[in-house]
Amino acid sequence: MLKAKTRSPLQRLGFAISAVFGVTLVGILYYHWRTGMGWADAVYMTVITLSTVGFEEIRPLGPEGRWFTILLITTGLGLALYTVVSAAEFLVEGRLMDVLGRRSMEKALAKMNDHVVLCGYGRLGRVVAEELRRAKAPAVVVDINPELETELIQRELPCVMGSALETAVLERAGVRRARAIVISTTSDADSVFIALSAREMNGSITIHARAETEAGERHLRLAGADQIISPYHLGGQRIANALLRPAVMDFIEIASPGGDTDIVLEEVRLGEGCALDGVSLAELPRYDVRIAVVGIQRPDAPMTLMPRAEAALHAGDRIVVVGEEVQLVRLSQLAQAG
Repeated sequence: MLKAKTRSPLQRLGFAISAVFGVTLVGILYYHWRTGMGWADAVYMTVITLSTVGFEEIRPLGPEGRWFTILLITTGLGLALYTVVSAAEFLVEGRLMDVLGRRSMEKALAKMNDHVVLCGYGRLGRVVAEELRRAKAPAVVVDINPELETELIQRELPCVMGSALETAVLERAGVRRARAIVISTTSDADSVFIALSAREMNGSITIHARAETEAGERHLRLAGADQIISPYHLGGQRIANALLRPAVMDFIEIASPGGDTDIVLEEVRLGEGCALDGVSLAELPRYDVRIAVVGIQRPDAPMTLMPRAEAALHAGDRIVVVGEEVQLVRLSQLAQAG
């Protein structure tokens, strides 16, 4: 036996509102065509009848008109009760806020540029999303599980619910305008397909992909992935380093963003016309910046590790620094484009 399809609260509310308008229209047409009332009088008669305010009839209706009015009142009261119940259900279940939040999010997605598209909101994806949120980096989450939508909206994470294997879903996530895409799916085949789609849609996008197997790594590299991450490989390395180099691992832990200390390992990009353009590392204290620069990467050049004090900074450089968080904030302000 087939099971009847259950309407959602939004559908029931829409049906109730449509029914009220329909009954109102029937009443207006009846009073106009059957009793000879003008359009304004027919509208007035219908409204006072449905609202049961108790005003007198505009003109004598006769037996037929009175029976129709009784039917109109009865139908109107039933529809009013049904509409109130549907509206209450809609509001109690939070559907109104969901709809408003979804519309607001769609508008925000259409305006996003230079953001990160995160495909997959599993254990790995959640960590990436949290770090991006902490760094206030714009990001869009793509996941096929619709049950995650409410959580993502509550966490103020823009999202697109659907399969990242579909081009239309990637379009909605703004892949063509994104600067990077993170593919954290657990299927190597899906990751390769998403990487190929992203590269076709945006030739300049940076692709960071998760790989489960060595074959997956090779295929992702052929698909154009810029960085390939193997959670098991990285996890094994981390355990080995904790055993062999515990002091190094402790330093990395405390210097990571969100650590328990004020010491942070961070990357800063120098904007065009910034105050530090042409300034050497030795001159940084003059700008009230006291940090350790451990690497400088210039555009289209390999990174220089442990640069000399006389090395000059230039717009477009990416520098890796270690220092107190307050000093890094000062450095970031000076590195902003002029």
